[in-house]
Amino acid sequence: MKKRIFTLVIFILSASTVLLNAQSKSGTTVGQFLKIEPSARNSALGNAGTALFGEATSLFYNPASLGRLQKVDAQFTYNKWLADINYNYAVAAVPLQGIGTVALQMTSLNSGEMIVRTVEQPLGTGERFSVSNFALGLGYGLMLTDRVSVGLQATYFQESIWHSNLVGFAVNIGVQYQVDVDGLTIGATLLNFGPRAKYEGRDAYINFDLDPAKFGDNDQLPAQFRMDEWGLPTTFRVGVSYPFKFSKDYKLTVAVDAFHPNDNNESISLGGELELLDLFYLRGGYRNLFLDDLEGGAVLGAGVKATISGGYVVRFDYSWADYGRLDRAHRFTFGVGF
Repeated sequence: MKKRIFTLVIFILSASTVLLNAQSKSGTTVGQFLKIEPSARNSALGNAGTALFGEATSLFYNPASLGRLQKVDAQFTYNKWLADINYNYAVAAVPLQGIGTVALQMTSLNSGEMIVRTVEQPLGTGERFSVSNFALGLGYGLMLTDRVSVGLQATYFQESIWHSNLVGFAVNIGVQYQVDVDGLTIGATLLNFGPRAKYEGRDAYINFDLDPAKFGDNDQLPAQFRMDEWGLPTTFRVGVSYPFKFSKDYKLTVAVDAFHPNDNNESISLGGELELLDLFYLRGGYRNLFLDDLEGGAVLGAGVKATISGGYVVRFDYSWADYGRLDRAHRFTFGVGF
């Protein structure tokens, strides 16, 4: 068993090194919405969620967290994203006795309608367009031992910009190791690994003039732009978390993540969560330390949890994130577990 665990970790490390070192240019990947963090809790911890578990949205940060989920859990997040873009995320996870935990997640992003502007008509052509993204993911996690969990997630996603569409597939793979019960947890994950993708659609069809300086020829030749293929925003993450228990009613959880993406430089995120009476939660952190040209970085949040009749656990979390000149983002997550 230990040999298999070691082999899995080596595979993740080797694959991430080869893949991410091969591509290290900013702005050269598609599917950027796949990187938007959905959890109000984890985003308030600086997005340091690789070694955290206990809720369905932890799937986004590390699919291995599913193996540690003890109850059915469902969560929904509304994110008032930058530039008035609407982002919604929903996930449901169901533990199956003796098999593991399966989860289904859906992500949608929509820009709303915008005016079509061209060089010739900068005030607008009278047309409107929108940008919409959608992703559907299926995840699975299980415990290999009493302390080691592994997980896998497959995601189908689609991007649409006016009359052009892009379809892609991505895979997330992760592992978590709990060194001590209610103690140090280590996690590693490779996110958004998949084949290159390209846009297609009637926006690529144009009328072309082969020689604009020549008069009398056909200046309306049917032509088509040749679209390039682009890689996905693959990221290798490692993280640790540790709970400091002051008493049965007070606990402080600290989490730190290190990021190695293929479309940006390395960075570190960290955060802390103060739990009061297993009812109230106060959170704060800082995301992407040491990242070049970082906009903002501070994050804050709070949450409340209540147990109602029938054994249902209801949670509500909020986070505020500073993005500098890009303004702020507000996330609201509602969850139910039973």
